[in-house]
Parts: sequence; structure tokens; C-alpha cells
Amino acid sequence: MSDPEFKSIAIVGARGQMGGMFAERFGELGCDIHPLDRPFDEQAAHRAVSSCDLLLLCVPVTAMDQVLGQTTPHMPEGAVLADVGSVKELPLRAMLRAYDGPVVGTHPLFGPVIPEGFIPRVAVVPGRESDTGAANRVARIFDAAGFTSFLASAEEHDKAMAFIQGLNFTTTAAFLAAAGRMPGIENYVTPSFNRRLEAARKMLTQDSELFGTIADANPYLQETARQFMTLFSLAAGGELDLLASLAQWWWRNDEQQEGCVR
Repeated sequence: MSDPEFKSIAIVGARGQMGGMFAERFGELGCDIHPLDRPFDEQAAHRAVSSCDLLLLCVPVTAMDQVLGQTTPHMPEGAVLADVGSVKELPLRAMLRAYDGPVVGTHPLFGPVIPEGFIPRVAVVPGRESDTGAANRVARIFDAAGFTSFLASAEEHDKAMAFIQGLNFTTTAAFLAAAGRMPGIENYVTPSFNRRLEAARKMLTQDSELFGTIADANPYLQETARQFMTLFSLAAGGELDLLASLAQWWWRNDEQQEGCVR
């Protein structure tokens, strides 16, 4: 096995599900892992951070400023500061304010349990243009740990996640809230509707606070909601065929492959 991209990694939130997974994966590469979990004092922060060459923050966006204030003063010169989170513009601004060295944002597009057959991608975002080299180093260690990374901008990331996470949550909640106001609707549940209910159960009953926090931190959600309403108005006007044809973009490669076979 070749030497890991980072030899010493401090992980804040290492007892959490995501932090724990990365501590294990990077440890398997031969990295020296220094876990740090709240509550911690200045001495604990110094012990974990002062010799690291990567500080990875696996903490909620709402805790970012406090954790940065407790950890970045102990970082050695040249060490990379990175986060793990579902929004990028807001935490990157906080990290850039707190630290003059290389800054990288990451978003693993999966949870601690990765479904079989799903490609576990990681979006990697340089904090500054000059941090592209550091971002490539972070991408390489994720790749070495079995993930598939790609570089992106903070704006591109947050606009995409306004759809994938924010709009998915809000439209699902609105749809099921509206359906729940229909008296006796439980008697008419079909298998396809039941599949949708099961897919939404955890998101709405266990993770609603998390999705709400993510939505609040994403500056593009309102713009995305307006785009959605524009398209949804096609249904109100009876243009279901047009709406369905636009939605088929997701399967465009299947159509191309079928065309090649014919």
C-alpha cells in the first residue's frame, strides 16, 4: 500500500456516524487518526490538532463557528482545513474567515449506510482558487478510501442540492400534507403511493429538523422553489405530456442506448 495523502488527520465529530466512518476508512489507509468530540477543552483541541496535516470537521453547520474558534488556532502552518456537510457556500465562508491556510469543503453524497450498487460520490470544493491543489489532495484520499470524488464549485453544489435535498423535502412534505387532508384517503392507498410513503417516512418523521437546517443554510432554495412552481403550472394547465417529456431527461442515456441497439 502506498503512503496516504495525509499522514495525520484530526476528525472533529469522530463519534458521529459519518465521522466514525471516515475515521475507520482513513485509518485503514495507514493514517494516524486523532478523534476530537464535543465537549472538549483547549488542551484536548491542541493535542488532536497541533500535529495534523488535515483537520476534518464533521459537525453541523450550526456549530461551525464555535468549532472553528476552538480548533483553528492550534493548526500547524500548511495543514488543510476541510469540512463534511450538505451546504458549501456558508461553511466555506466561515472557514475562510477563521483560517488563512488551505481550505476545502466536501459533501459525501451518501449516509453512513451505503446501499448496494450505489456509487458513493464525494463533492470536493476548493475554498479559494489557490486551494485547488489541496482540494485534489483531499479528493485523492477519499478515492483511496473507496469513494468516488469530483471537484465542483460551491455555487454549483448548493444549487444542485437545493433540488436534491431541499426541494425534494419541501415538495414531498407539501404533497403528503395536502393528501392527508382528504377524508378517508387511507382506503385508497395503492402500491406505488405506499412506496412513496415508505421512502418519505424517515425523511419526515426522523430527519425533518436536519433537512430544515440544511434548507435554511442553502441560499438557492427559494429560487429553486420558483423554478419548480413554473413547471408545476404546466400540470395546472393540463400540459401533462410536456411535463412528463421534460422529466424524462433523467433517462436520456437509456433512450440513446436503445437507439443504438435498434
